Amino acid sequence: MAYNKMESLINTADLGKAIKRRREELKLSLRDVADVIDVSASTLSRIENGTGRPDADNIARITRWLDMPVDRLMKPASSSVEPVIYYPHEPTTEIIEAHLRADPNLTSETAQALSELFRVAYKQFSKPGATSKKKK
Repeated sequence: MAYNKMESLINTADLGKAIKRRREELKLSLRDVADVIDVSASTLSRIENGTGRPDADNIARITRWLDMPVDRLMKPASSSVEPVIYYPHEPTTEIIEAHLRADPNLTSETAQALSELFRVAYKQFSKPGATSKKKK
């Protein structure tokens, strides 16, 4: 019974999307990631595809590999406003996604769509290592 309660608190769809996105950014296979985090490739595949229900140990391993606070995966309580939780080391795209998800004026689908739009635009327009130059 406690397992079912814990399971219902985690947004496994968001976890799966985060795994796939990070894995593709790093150009890693499921097997590569599975070996690093000590989770079977089949389990990782099911989680990534939204058909698996990770246990607490796997959630801890995966969020550690993602460098993502587990709070980010928690389904909101009865409150209509989700708190924004992020850490300074997180990429800008993850921080923006957290803010969009917490916006009470947006549906979860709209927040997800805007987050993906921002992620694409950020990737296209950001220049690694670039510093802003002020005109004098």
